[in-house]
Parts: sequence; C-alpha cells; structure tokens
Amino acid sequence: MKAETRVNFAALATVPFVMVLSNSMIIPVLPTIQRALGRSLLQVGLLITAFSLAAGLVIPFGGYLSDLHGRKVVMIPSLVVFGLGGLVCGLGPLFFARQIYPVLLIGRVIQGIGAGGTYQVAMALAGDLFRSKERSKVLGMLEASNGLGKVVSPIIGAATMVLFWYAPFFLYPVIAWTSAILVWRLVREPKGTPSKRPLGDFVRGLGRVFAKRGASILACFLAGALALFFLFGILSYYADVLEQRNHVEGVLRGLVIAIPVAVMALTSYLSGTLMANRLSRVAKLSVLVGLGIVTTAFCFMFFVHRQVVLFTIAISLMGLGNGLLLPSINTMITSATASAERGTLTALYGTVRFMGAAFGPPAFDKAVKIGTVPTYLGAAALAALSLVVAAIWIRQSQMLSHLQGSGEMTERNRDSEARPRSFRLETEPPREGGLR
Repeated sequence: MKAETRVNFAALATVPFVMVLSNSMIIPVLPTIQRALGRSLLQVGLLITAFSLAAGLVIPFGGYLSDLHGRKVVMIPSLVVFGLGGLVCGLGPLFFARQIYPVLLIGRVIQGIGAGGTYQVAMALAGDLFRSKERSKVLGMLEASNGLGKVVSPIIGAATMVLFWYAPFFLYPVIAWTSAILVWRLVREPKGTPSKRPLGDFVRGLGRVFAKRGASILACFLAGALALFFLFGILSYYADVLEQRNHVEGVLRGLVIAIPVAVMALTSYLSGTLMANRLSRVAKLSVLVGLGIVTTAFCFMFFVHRQVVLFTIAISLMGLGNGLLLPSINTMITSATASAERGTLTALYGTVRFMGAAFGPPAFDKAVKIGTVPTYLGAAALAALSLVVAAIWIRQSQMLSHLQGSGEMTERNRDSEARPRSFRLETEPPREGGLR
C-alpha cells in the first residue's frame, strides 16, 4: 500500500470508528441513565433503537446520493449532523430538565440521520479505492476499526460518566467533527466515482443485480443483520446483569463489556488480512464457520448465563464468530456490483445491519422476561437458520464477480459480449471445491 493510499485509509478508518461510538459508548451508561431518569431498561434501550432506526431508514438515501454526487460530499455533512445530534443530547439535561428523555430521543434521531451517510459510504469508497486482494484486507481493517471503536467506547463511556451521566454525549461532536476534517483534508476520492444516472436507472441497475445475485445478497444481508442484532441485544442485557447481579460498576463495567468486542475486532482484522490472498476460496466458508461459532456460543450461554466469567467467555465466542463472518460479507457485498451501484447496494446492507442493531436490545429485553430458552436457544436457532440459508444460497463466485485480480470476472469483461475463455460465465458451475 502506497504512502498516499495509507493516508487515505487512515482518515477513512476514522468514520467507522466514530459510528460505532454511537451505540457502544452508551451501553455501559444505560443502567446509570435508567436510575437518573427513573425509566425502565426497555425505555433507555430505546435510545439505541431510536438511533439505529433513523440511521437504517436514511442509509439508502445516503448511498444513492453518494453514487450520484460523490462519497465525500455525503460523508462530511453527515458527520457534522451526527455530532450535532450528540450535542443536543448533552445539552438536554442542562436546558430541558423536565423533558430530558424526549430530548435525548430527539438527539439520538438526529444522530441516526447523520449516521445514514457515513460508515456504509466509507465502505463503498473503500471499494472504489481498492481492487483485487487489497479490497478484502482493507474492508477487514475497516471492520476492525469499527470493532476497535466497540472496544474502547464502553471504556470511554464508563470513564466520562464519572463526571456526570450525560458527559459521554459531549464527546460525539468532538470526535465526529474531527473525523469530518480529516476526511475533507486527507481522503482523495478517485475520479469518475460520481454517476449522473437518474434514480430510475439506479433502480433498474440494482434490479439487474438482484435478478442475478438476489438470493446470495439476501443471505448475506440476513447474516450481517443477525450479527448486529445479537451483538447489541446481548450487550445491552449484559450491562444490566453486570450491575444488578454482579455489582460491577464504573470503568470496570466498561472494561468487562470491552472484552467480547475486543475479540470481535481482533478477529475481524486477522480474518480480513489472512483472507486477502484466499478470498475466492474461503469467503463463504468464513461466513459458515462464523455462524456455526455464533450458534455454539448461544448454546453455551444457555448453560452458563448465571456465571459471569463463563458468560463473558461465551459472549466473546460470539464475538469471534462475528469477527469471522463480517469481513467476508462486507467484501462480497462491495464486490457484487459495479461502482455505479456500489454505494446504493452497500447502503441497503447498512440498513439491515442497523435494523438488526435497533431491534436487538428490545428483543432481548422481552425474551429475558419470558425465559432463558427463548433468549439463548432461540438466538442459537436464528443463527443456525442463517447458517443453513447461507450454505444453500450464497454463491461466492457471483458475489465476487467485481473483485479484480482474484481470478473472477472484472467489470469490463463481465459487460463485454466477447468474454475471454479464462473467465467463467455466471451460469457455469463453480470450480472451488464445491463451495458456491
């Protein structure tokens, strides 16, 4: 990777780092917010849901606009709006003492709107900047940056909470606006990225992509959404368990919560790096193994959920599975289409991920009240179902058709009527040891 490219990537990596702070930083603070506002765990969990729902609804528009006008034009204002939402949350307790909770929800919605043009657009830009085996490595590193944010954000949230419970919200504008400046000054967007095609052409283009690869794309969407659903659902419940059952508070609670996400971040980095030269052979296998590990982790949780050390190990095992599957899914999604529709398809993927994060906390809150069987074995069944869907429907040769240099078809060759014989047609059977 050239020096200029490394600078591009370093600035770009701040975007997923910022985005993950949006939810992960307040997870260890939720029990404290609950006490300060006299709200239920479900109500404070809606602070995660409000952000994630708003982000999920806006992401497709952010992706389309980035395809139309360019990635940076969308990312920079989005980071500014994201920081503004955090500022609203921080100022709410100071100026709206009787309406703190509604103001927090409003601020979180504003943050979600800003988030709609950030991480997924950064993934699309990475797909524009990097080709061949580098794309897998860089997307794994972006996922690792996202994971690094998950590691440090609970610690940061718990540490700043010592000042006053709403102090973490003031960090959002500082970090987000710094990221916006770095992207503006340092990221060099490749020429020719914006597409001036009207919305109708985009829709038809995506329609053609889904007509050829719809089953594979939807199977990847399901696995990615469930990964975030499980992560934020179990962590929001875990934060409450640490305080109520084990009396783990303050920075120590943030450190304990950081353990599973540290495993996930390290695995994302290593799997993305090690997979770079073997992507055409192991992308689908990595997803299947990851989902298998997640299924096993929830079965393990069923037996050890009352033992904090073993429970932490089980959640870390889930993080290991997520770290294996997410970089592969990211690469397949960004390589499934040409750059003209890449931002929009990646944005749709971002939407389902955020929807998973949105419904995770309330779903786990409801499940825990019913019993341990639906909480842990129900989650294991969902992970197993996703594994079966991925095994049957993901066709990695289709999903990697726009990953140049991996032995698959290039965009130019795919669209050409005269295809060299060294490239397989989409309709021909795969030759990758039975994996498709």
